[in-house]
Amino acid sequence: MNAQPAASLFINGRPVEGEGDALSVRYPFTGEEIAALREASLEQVALACQVAADAQPEWAAMAPVDRGRVLTRAAAIIRERNEELSRLETLDTGKPIQETLIADWESGAQALEFFGGLAATLTGQMIPLGQDWAYTRREALGVCAGIGAWNYPSQIACWKAAPALVMGNAMVFKPSEETPLGALKLAEILIEAGLPAGVFNVVQGRGGVGAALTTDANVDKVSLTGSVPTGRKVYAAAAEGMRHVTMELGGKSPLIVFDDANLENAVSAAINANFYSSGQICSNGTRVFLQEGIRERFLDRLAERVRNVRMGDPLDPETQHGPIVSPIQADKIRAAIQAGQEAGASLLCGGGGEGAFIPPTVFVDATDDMSITRDEIFGPVMTTLAFYDEDEVVRRANDTGFGLAAGVFTQDLTRAHRVISRLQAGTCWINTYNLTPVEMPFGGVKMSGLGRENSAAAIEHYSQLKSVYVGMGDVEAPY
Repeated sequence: MNAQPAASLFINGRPVEGEGDALSVRYPFTGEEIAALREASLEQVALACQVAADAQPEWAAMAPVDRGRVLTRAAAIIRERNEELSRLETLDTGKPIQETLIADWESGAQALEFFGGLAATLTGQMIPLGQDWAYTRREALGVCAGIGAWNYPSQIACWKAAPALVMGNAMVFKPSEETPLGALKLAEILIEAGLPAGVFNVVQGRGGVGAALTTDANVDKVSLTGSVPTGRKVYAAAAEGMRHVTMELGGKSPLIVFDDANLENAVSAAINANFYSSGQICSNGTRVFLQEGIRERFLDRLAERVRNVRMGDPLDPETQHGPIVSPIQADKIRAAIQAGQEAGASLLCGGGGEGAFIPPTVFVDATDDMSITRDEIFGPVMTTLAFYDEDEVVRRANDTGFGLAAGVFTQDLTRAHRVISRLQAGTCWINTYNLTPVEMPFGGVKMSGLGRENSAAAIEHYSQLKSVYVGMGDVEAPY
């Protein structure tokens, strides 16, 4: 099983071999090495940033609609090759092929297509001031550093590249060292679609490479998807150079189910919000608040449905639940499950599992102060909590340092909108969960980050306004 790329890095329009430490890529299902890469040296990180800075002005000078055509062509290429790209994504991440075929590269293609179509709307504003007038120009920032996570590596690369590139920025992208392969494919596809050499570059590496990228003198903007501890470090480093930032970080999001909710829909949403991609999704609704009137029925139906899950080889189209991305991550999840049991919570189903697999795991009898309720686990672990009334559940849902996402299930739409308005979260759903179309902004509040991915709102985070005052008459002075 071989997924070896032409080279480890992509700089100035071509594959380049890394000069740093070895980077082994393993298929999470078997542990087999599928590619042997090398990290970028610090000199190569600097070179990639310099190349991007050199290429950016000419790219920004192109008509926006021409930049947009490059992105839409790239989206078409991705769709033509979706099957092979999805197989690579499964090998890289361990996610079931039935997921990657519809949710990973396809989502990336949608982002490229959306922002490509948005290109012609990237205009400024004319401001009348009597005889004089002013106008604004929306301009590129320059070089953007993108730092990705391992759970949706190719989607994240596209989500960051699309708004950055359509605005006329260049980008140097560092994927997670756990899942480095998709970004290299995106770089190749963008060149094939007509992107000038040097505008999108890929460097590989661990934290040292990320730190060098974040603090490079040519970098004007840093966009990170990752954990809160990583976000704190990257944000602080970026602040030293007054760089623009987008931080899409972790969460411990509430999913609130009221007594009048449609039971089957609420259970389906809770399954999707906790076990899709083996629970490795930052916006997951891992604190499921169940009103007392529906709690027993919900848990009975959830246990019944979870028993039918199919775990196995992610390349098997019938597999619904794949392995955890790495043994290190699996150990962290198992430690969290053990801590929950030791704290007094009970398992409705699941547990530590074996090897690379952790089955869908549901805790009952949990309390708000337990680590399984407070800390992001990033695995297939759901914590259920009972509640009685609306004010109580809103207070408890907001009692967290996170604020990425939230969901509400109820047939009372007045209550649904009222509760959503009170929840401290950047991305919310009513009677569904974890749907993130490119047309809708995505991002968090509090420790879950700042800035927004996707939608026209993302353009604001990859551009800056220049104000121009135009004097139409004589200039007076006091002397």
